[in-house]
Amino acid sequence: MAGRFDVPGFGPPSAPAGRPERGAPAAWTVSALLQAAGDALAARFGAVTVRGELSGVTRAGSGHCYFTLKDAAGGAGALRCAMFRRAAQLCNVALQDGLQVELRGRIAVYEARGELQMVVESLQRVGAGQLYEEFLRLRARLEAEGLFDPARKRPLPAFVRTVGVVTSTAGAALHDVAATLARRAPHVQVIVYPSLVQGPEAPAALVAALRELERRDEVDVILVCRGGGSLEDLWAFNDERVVRALDRMSRPVVSGVGHETDVTLADLVADVRAATPTAAAETIAPERDALLQALAASARRLQLRVEQRLQSHAQRLDTAAARLARPAQALAAWRERLQRLQARHAAALRARTQALERGQEALAARFARAGERLLAERAQRQRELGTRFVRAGERARAAQAETLRRHAQALAALDPRRVLERGYALLESPSGAPLVSAAALAPGMAVQALLHDGRAALDVRAVERGPRPESDEPL
Repeated sequence: MAGRFDVPGFGPPSAPAGRPERGAPAAWTVSALLQAAGDALAARFGAVTVRGELSGVTRAGSGHCYFTLKDAAGGAGALRCAMFRRAAQLCNVALQDGLQVELRGRIAVYEARGELQMVVESLQRVGAGQLYEEFLRLRARLEAEGLFDPARKRPLPAFVRTVGVVTSTAGAALHDVAATLARRAPHVQVIVYPSLVQGPEAPAALVAALRELERRDEVDVILVCRGGGSLEDLWAFNDERVVRALDRMSRPVVSGVGHETDVTLADLVADVRAATPTAAAETIAPERDALLQALAASARRLQLRVEQRLQSHAQRLDTAAARLARPAQALAAWRERLQRLQARHAAALRARTQALERGQEALAARFARAGERLLAERAQRQRELGTRFVRAGERARAAQAETLRRHAQALAALDPRRVLERGYALLESPSGAPLVSAAALAPGMAVQALLHDGRAALDVRAVERGPRPESDEPL
């Protein structure tokens, strides 16, 4: 390597003691060079504080955490970082991609790979990265529209025949899916719809692959998958165009994007979310051996039921054959049963006839008694009505007689002859018209006087008019 480092303490090793220096510098060993570089960096920088955005966060089984720190402003710089178990246990921040943090630690060289890395001793959250903030905003908006509603999730078919896989043909995810399906369910057909899964052109490619899959309409389930990576690596599966295309698919969608800790919007909109592509393949197709064992168990149960049914019918057939072998006995039994039924029928008929006869006699007696009571009641009613009629006639006759007597008395009181008997006379004109006023008389006029016991012819000599009486009523 040409050139030299301007870092204090960093340079070629001195010549061994006791040996003269040669003209050409001594060669470094790789380990010595890396160790010297690490010592120089430690002496130059010491403890440093760096701010950036987390990416590619992983946690090993030993408890150590590894990730990459990038410039939050979008710069090209990236620094590999390691946080060992003790520091990770003391850290109270949940590490995830896109998180903007401030790290404190020391710069070192990882000799196994010759890489510059930072050994993190403490970590403090500064704020979410721009990409992660965009992820949260898009997630909130699509969730408000109902795209992630659990009620919209469709169940997977019980037995899948064809799987459409949307992924890159160059990635390990396709190999994992194909190997898992070949091992668990070799009868399932896999149709690959190639697409980019990373980079700025990946969303459009994914949408085109999904559109082609929908047009061909040849699969039962759709599997969208890719391997793990940072938030930037998986960003194509957070693109709104891809999410809406997955929502419009007519077949159930299974998402197997990234590792178990990776969450994308494609996972949320899919009908089923799997932790890895391998887990997605296992979710789609049940294991063939388990299905064959279940089918064999069902066949055994079916065979057992058929054998039991055949044995039951065989026993019934034997019983029927035994009965048919002795027809005379069966005929005698039926004859005896018929005789018993006839005897019971005759006895029941006699009892019924006797009951009817007794009922008719009782009904006739009741009818006769009822007729006698009715006749007696009507005769008594007639007698009562006759008595009441006679009494009413007598009362009416007495009332009429009394009325007639009163009318006779009134008529007798108004008889003019009674008045004439008291010394009065009634004057009449020759024509028989009564004369009641002196104005009707004239001297020399002939009149008749009606007395109570006869008539007299009279001549008027003179007429004297007196004062007009106050009342014109007759005496």
